[in-house]
This record gives sequence, structure tokens and C-alpha cells, in this order.
Amino acid sequence: MEDLFTKTKNQIQQNLPFVLFCKPNSDHIIGLFQKNDVLYLVENFEEKGFVFAPFDGDIIPIIPQNQSNVYVEKKTAGDFYVNNNNDFVTDEVHQIGFENLVEKAVIAIQSGAFQKVVVSRKETIKTSNLDTEMVFKKLIAYYPSAFNYCFFHPKIGMWMGATPEQLLKVNEDQIATVALAGTQIFNSLESVVWEEKEKNEQQLVTDFISSQLADFVFNVNISKPYSAQAGNLWHIKTDISARLLSKYNLKEVLQALHPTPAVGGLPKASAKAFILKNEAEEREYYSGFLGELNINLATFKTESSDLFVNLRCMKILNNAVELFVGCGVTKDSIPKNEYAETVNKSMTMKRAL
Repeated sequence: MEDLFTKTKNQIQQNLPFVLFCKPNSDHIIGLFQKNDVLYLVENFEEKGFVFAPFDGDIIPIIPQNQSNVYVEKKTAGDFYVNNNNDFVTDEVHQIGFENLVEKAVIAIQSGAFQKVVVSRKETIKTSNLDTEMVFKKLIAYYPSAFNYCFFHPKIGMWMGATPEQLLKVNEDQIATVALAGTQIFNSLESVVWEEKEKNEQQLVTDFISSQLADFVFNVNISKPYSAQAGNLWHIKTDISARLLSKYNLKEVLQALHPTPAVGGLPKASAKAFILKNEAEEREYYSGFLGELNINLATFKTESSDLFVNLRCMKILNNAVELFVGCGVTKDSIPKNEYAETVNKSMTMKRAL
């Protein structure tokens, strides 16, 4: 394992792009190390490599497989270090601003502008001599069921995350995705009980995905909603699978799905317009998508894509870390409760710092 992180350090010293990632419940870590510093972009979604797409816009970076070296190493428990959590202080001024944003969103929903919108905020934490290798190791140790990654490009910066949400998995003509919504703090001593607000929110996501896929797939299977743990949180999850009518319409499928109501809202266009107009800061790559495009980088099998929504993530700066968190707002949302939800979600990344 140290060999993989030695390669990572060399890549950083040379200011060259790379990505390390570990798939949910996987026993190995994959490293993709680009041989030059070119910012390659997706043109037709037929490229092979690791994509890192923003929330908004058509400029989608990719680390191409044919311009990179690929390494796969098995992970063991001894590779990772776990310690106690740090304490973080709530920024009351930031809290007021976010609660005002939620209130504005509720008013817009009640006026009929849209059914649901996901609003987000950015929290900056000062750091000194952050050990990014250790942070990434902690993410893998704490969140084995998440998609853990560390992405770097000199023209983009460094991002890390542990996302619980699959956007799209493709294996030839078979596809799978999930509808994910609702949030509760994990407590092993209590059974999970969901309020109607969370159930309705999750159903909106499921219905949206089903309708958006309708023109591209057949043999659709939708599971019953169930509670799924993601780190220190519970979510409501529904599994959706189907077969593609054509294996060549991956671009259209992704455009139909992204952004899902779990990160944008419903209807998609009006909710997204509200987000772009009213959120205090740009999301950048938060709530975009990332992962393997048209190739399994462990086996080099083509016609295989494994893409995730970029949630529970942070941008690593020289002396600070920017955390990105959000929450789904419906007509029944209470601003202080929604802010508390973002605080709970922020602990996913804070726990690794």
C-alpha cells in the first residue's frame, strides 16, 4: 500500500494529475496517474478514464486511461489509522444566512415555483500542514461502504470525498442507479422511523429517476424503499435497475439524470435556476458526478461505467479545507432543522480531519 502512496507523493511533487479511489465495500484501491498536466475534457462520452464533472456546465474533466499509468493495490486494516473526533464550533452568522436561504426556498415552493429544491452551503476550516494521505486513509477506514476518492489536477485543485450515492452503473446494456433522500443521525440503539416529509421527498426522487429513464430503458425493476446507513447517517434508499435500449446513449442517460432531485430539485430546470441565483457560493464540483467512464480500471473491461454523485466532499486548499453540504427543502421544511441536517452531514468529512 505504501507503494501506491509513494507514487501519489511523487505525482504531487511533479504537479501532475491523479486520482485514488476505493469503491464501496471493495478490498482494493485504484490509482490513476496522468503522465502530463493537460486538462483533458469529455467530448462525446465515448472516452475511457476517470471523469470529474461539476454540478453545472458542460466542461467535464477526465483523466484518460490511455494517458495514464494504472495501479491496483489490495487494502488491509493495518494500512489505516483511526482516532477520536475533533470538536468544531458552529458559525452562527453562517447559520442565519443558510436558514434565510431555506426560508426563501420554502416560500418559493409554496408559491408553486417548484416542488423541491436542494440548497447547500460551504464551510471553511483552517488547517496547518494537513496530511492528505492520512485524511484519505481515514475516509476509507471510517466509510467502507462509500465511494472514497482523492482527486488532483493542477488546473482544478485537490478534492476528497466519501459519497454514499451511486449516479449510474453500466455493464454493457445493464444499468443500475439509486434514489436516495432523507437524513437521520445513526443510533444503533434505536429503530429508524421516517416522517412523511422524508418519505415524500424520497418518493419524488424515485419518481423522477423512473420517468427520466423511461425513454432509454426497458425491464425496469424498482425495489421497495429501505433504510441504508452512510457513515454516521441513515438515508432512505431505493434500488433501480433496467436494460438500455441502446448501449450508445450513455450521454443522453447522464444528461437526463444529472442533476437528480437529490442534489438539485423538481422540476429540474426551475430548481436549478433557483440554486444558481440564490446560493451564496458556487458549488464547483460538489454535487456533480465522478468515477469510471467506459472502463473498469481494475480489470480494463470496457463498456463498463461506475459513476457516483459527489456528495460528502471537500476541497483541499493550502491552509484550509472547504466543506460542501446541502439538504432537500420541501413545503414542510423547518429552516433550523435543515441547518442541523447540514451540520450532521458535515461531520462525515470533519471526522477525517
